Amino acid sequence: MRPPAPSFALTGSFTPVTSGGRLADQVAQQLALEIQRGALKPGDKLPTEAQLVAQCAVSRTVVREAISRLKSLKLVDSRQGSGVYVRAQAPFAPLDFAARHTVSQAAVIQMVEVRRALEAEVAALAAQRRSPADLQRIQQAVRDLELAVQAGGDGVAQDVNFHRAIADAAGNPFLLQTLAYLGQFLHGATQVTRANEARRVDFAAQVQAEHSAIVQALQAGDVQAARQAASAHMDNAITRIRSADPAFWQQEGERLAQPLLSGLRPL
Repeated sequence: MRPPAPSFALTGSFTPVTSGGRLADQVAQQLALEIQRGALKPGDKLPTEAQLVAQCAVSRTVVREAISRLKSLKLVDSRQGSGVYVRAQAPFAPLDFAARHTVSQAAVIQMVEVRRALEAEVAALAAQRRSPADLQRIQQAVRDLELAVQAGGDGVAQDVNFHRAIADAAGNPFLLQTLAYLGQFLHGATQVTRANEARRVDFAAQVQAEHSAIVQALQAGDVQAARQAASAHMDNAITRIRSADPAFWQQEGERLAQPLLSGLRPL
């Protein structure tokens, strides 16, 4: 007879969660950390729902959502009538961000720094590889963004489409997948930057000029100019975030920065 899989003994590793972020994400983060550091090994059974409810001081609904998140990250599997078990280690660790790090002003700046590192190279590759059809899509994305702003919209979706069109032109599927994953979190950061920029006419004009500089470099096929224009765009976005009125951040920033966490997928 096959021996039962060992259960993880609760030894104080799990702590009551706080109200500073989504409760289910905090529970999932604690469990994921135990798996990543080896306290929970492949084949180990997770604490029962009742144990997690008691030690983390949350509801059963929160625990179930946390387990669902771990399943989406392919860290655990359910066995009907038996419980939830740590999966055999995947060949690649899933990329995941702690939700609690995505709601502060400093975190939004850090996310834009990630964008700067990626999008500067994306723009350089796009300048080298873009086709006439790619340029048409990029130019249309710029027009769509301008029209959305003129109509009183925030332009978030159109801004994302503009940068996605450039990424498509770069022709690197790994960069596309990375940006698609990060987009789940960058959407919130983009909402913050767009809302902040909409508060000042000079900010809006700067963004439009920066987009134009990127497009001109792409049209010219100038790799270095495209890289510099994209990097400068991100640098200036950081400057604009730092210069935001503190009242804006307190009233709008944290709400807009919240990532859309439903249905996240690991890279």
